[in-house]
Amino acid sequence: MEKSLENTDLAALPAKKDEEDTDFVTAIKRHLDIKDVDANMYSPLVLAYIGDCVYELVIRTFLVSKANTQVNKLHKAASDMVKAHAQSDIAGVIGEILSEEEMSIYKRGRNAKSYTSAKNATIGDYRRATGFEALVGYLYLEGKYDRLMEIIEFGLKKREEENEI
Repeated sequence: MEKSLENTDLAALPAKKDEEDTDFVTAIKRHLDIKDVDANMYSPLVLAYIGDCVYELVIRTFLVSKANTQVNKLHKAASDMVKAHAQSDIAGVIGEILSEEEMSIYKRGRNAKSYTSAKNATIGDYRRATGFEALVGYLYLEGKYDRLMEIIEFGLKKREEENEI
């Protein structure tokens, strides 16, 4: 039986002792009493769901670190970097560095049958972006943060190089 998210009372969660936070994800897991999971147990669309959020957080963190500027400018820059077309571009260049397992996760996400689509993207871009998001979500849930960031960094640099030509 699925748990209802609507009636979750955060005040009723057990209080945790004053433990030093080692990182953000550890703090989330500890404070919300979340157990480690096997990311292979999730559907590719669930992986893409969390991967979309993780990727956006990475991009927003990157942009905020570059400049303390108007929020609307940050939002525009972030939107340009996280839209389906941009993610599709990244998916198109990271293949050369993906392991067999990572490529398999990407393909599962890309080939998943979604009942929604991006507002301003082709079906191809949307599917490749979903594959990329599924890979991001998988690596995040597996705790492979350095590998996740290697792939994102590689993709962003390659995309930037190709757009300069």
